[in-house]
Amino acid sequence: MTRTFTFLVNPASGGGAAPEAVVPVARALRDAGAQVDVTYSPGPQAMAALVDAAVARGDVVVSVGGDGMLSSLAGAVSRAGGTLAVLPAGRGNDFARMLGLPEEPEALARLLLDAAPTSVDLLSWTTSAGERRVAGSVYCGVDARAAELVDRAHWLPRKLQYPYAAVRSLATYRPARFRVDVDGRVSEHLASNVVIANSAYYGKGMKIAPDAVVDDGLLDVVIIEAASRLALVRSLPKVYDGSHVALPQVTLLRGRRVSVAASVRGGVPAGGDGEPLGVLPGLDAEPAVAEVLPGALMILR
Repeated sequence: MTRTFTFLVNPASGGGAAPEAVVPVARALRDAGAQVDVTYSPGPQAMAALVDAAVARGDVVVSVGGDGMLSSLAGAVSRAGGTLAVLPAGRGNDFARMLGLPEEPEALARLLLDAAPTSVDLLSWTTSAGERRVAGSVYCGVDARAAELVDRAHWLPRKLQYPYAAVRSLATYRPARFRVDVDGRVSEHLASNVVIANSAYYGKGMKIAPDAVVDDGLLDVVIIEAASRLALVRSLPKVYDGSHVALPQVTLLRGRRVSVAASVRGGVPAGGDGEPLGVLPGLDAEPAVAEVLPGALMILR
């Protein structure tokens, strides 16, 4: 039986590139006899209802946009018991990179038609504001600040936005005191950043957690201890190939449940898959909790 597809498009992704990216893939699917419905995102409040309706029809839900769009749909599709596919059309596309998805439209259309659904893990992030499911990673500290800067760097060419934001955030960062609990093992760190990763990549190709696997039932925790601003900027290129993990300032942990709290003047920002997640609880408050959800999402890859 030919698959049916509901494409949910974030028209702002990739600086407005997402709607154009849909056309050749949708055309190839329709030429192959598939039924394709394309809907432009009316906003986050309406997305869950669109996903529920698509899953009830038996459609594959296709995320068209960046990592933030994918992550929000991944949570909704996993809760509805459906199958997700990805048409990467954002600035980072890091989860698509982790999955090894093709970029050429014909190859991607063939994958959507023929690939068997497989399960991947998701990350559940819980704070006093509620629970959110994340596909790639949650990051706390300087990298969350960098993500905020990327969102305001549209005046730069796309290939320069992430490097600019990374360097600027490192140049102005203030280390924080973090308390991290991984499956009951508690440690404290004066650090610039803590990343809780389901996927190896973030920040448009930075291999922040090189050993992370999306279907191993584990989260990889990367703690970057405080260092001078110059040392952090100089070490930035190492993040792209994962060699930063050999630096003495980097601590690697792994587990199924991670709680984190931190204190610094002004608070420590957190983000997940390119979207802001507020400020971490202080050391005297109930910590934020990340838990792996093994096999929570069926996806075409």
